[in-house]
Amino acid sequence: MDDALGWVDPCSPTTEWDTAQVRRLARRLGYALRWANPASVLGLAEQVEASGAEVVLLPSSAHVDLVTLNRLMSVADVECATPRASFARWSTLGGVRR
Repeated sequence: MDDALGWVDPCSPTTEWDTAQVRRLARRLGYALRWANPASVLGLAEQVEASGAEVVLLPSSAHVDLVTLNRLMSVADVECATPRASFARWSTLGGVRR
């Protein structure tokens, strides 16, 4: 079972619902779920890199801004629960991530 890092925007007004959505998505996709730390000095993309997770699970893409989504896609796949969406990690060319 591969590892996934879950993320819920700490400013979300529906944290419990969002957390449940991510847990269900992890179960459906067969990932062992760990959670990113919103209080960490590391950004979300850096936490993903440090954890070695292959995928980031979000309740929706609205839980990260476009810059963060772009940075996440350079280190992992991104899966969103609602609406159901998948964003594949950027491919590597010549051993360098682009």
